[in-house]
Amino acid sequence: MDLNSINQALQGVIDPDTGTDLVSGKYIKQIKADGGKVLLNIEFGYPARSQFEAMRERVVQAVRAVPGVSEVSVQIEQRIVAHAVQRGVKLLPNVKNIIAVASGKGGVGKSTTAVNLALALAAEGARVGILDADIYGPSLPTMLGVHGKPQSQDGKTLEPLEGHGLQASSIGFLIEPDNPMVWRGPMVTQALEQLLNQTNWRDLDYLVVDMPPGTGDIQLTLAQKVPVTGAVIVTTPQDIALLDARKGLKMFEKVGVPILGIVENMSMHICSNCGHQEPIFGAGGGERMCAEYGVDLLGSLPLDIHIREQADAGQPTVVADPNGPIAAVYRQVARRVAVKIAEKAKDMTGKFPNIVVQNT
Repeated sequence: MDLNSINQALQGVIDPDTGTDLVSGKYIKQIKADGGKVLLNIEFGYPARSQFEAMRERVVQAVRAVPGVSEVSVQIEQRIVAHAVQRGVKLLPNVKNIIAVASGKGGVGKSTTAVNLALALAAEGARVGILDADIYGPSLPTMLGVHGKPQSQDGKTLEPLEGHGLQASSIGFLIEPDNPMVWRGPMVTQALEQLLNQTNWRDLDYLVVDMPPGTGDIQLTLAQKVPVTGAVIVTTPQDIALLDARKGLKMFEKVGVPILGIVENMSMHICSNCGHQEPIFGAGGGERMCAEYGVDLLGSLPLDIHIREQADAGQPTVVADPNGPIAAVYRQVARRVAVKIAEKAKDMTGKFPNIVVQNT
């Protein structure tokens, strides 16, 4: 038994979320061989806790097949780091990566997708927050089932409220539910910046920002002033929805925010009585858009009454039915988003000292 033989065995173990083997993907952080005993340390660069046990079994099986190996011990962990953002924009304190979830138009299930994406990232082992950037129509308090006013310990900043393990901030926590926000654009963008910068986020791996629909003031403010790691575009297969989704995608491209991928919502209607499936909004629209712009289709979600009922009840699908097929799709989308981020360049701004020029 030698390390070369073990490495060759590990080259045959593929990570299904990245399509790369453990050696090429640099997952292996340490190999110790003592007699017939082998100890392996594996590190994921993205949250994938639900995949750990299956990966451990594949690794043990592969290494046990190496002649001379009698015992295999595998330790798996994950380490999520900050990645590069738009040029000239600094990272937020205590927030490693910001994911903008956007759509060109309303009514495509963007907020439901954002909340379930955040919950899925948390279920995979990440520390996650969510910011409701829809100042005019905040839905986060209802979807998370969180109510009450945020506290301030210093009179200047707000402590995030928590729901289902997520740190959350929303204008909806500060106003009455039926109180309309009759504000002009500059006030809305200022409110967004305050919610983002004056919330005491606590050591987040990911902050998911639920964007309002459209490509107006709030979207431009977030794209130009907020350190966004990448954007997820939510659409339906319908041609009209795709037209507006293209506008959202192009907006992020123009300001230098990478597109992590597209989520096709309401791809198939599932009848709650008989289970019949019908593409009432059309079929293949998300795939065509991905092919047109060279981005990934992260996942397709059905039009299912349970998704709506669970969100309205403050128990989104990922927590209401964590082992169900729809929650599995959300978790797969979350891992694909996290993989796309992990493949990006790491943020190195904190590695370099500040250079000060003084007259002496």
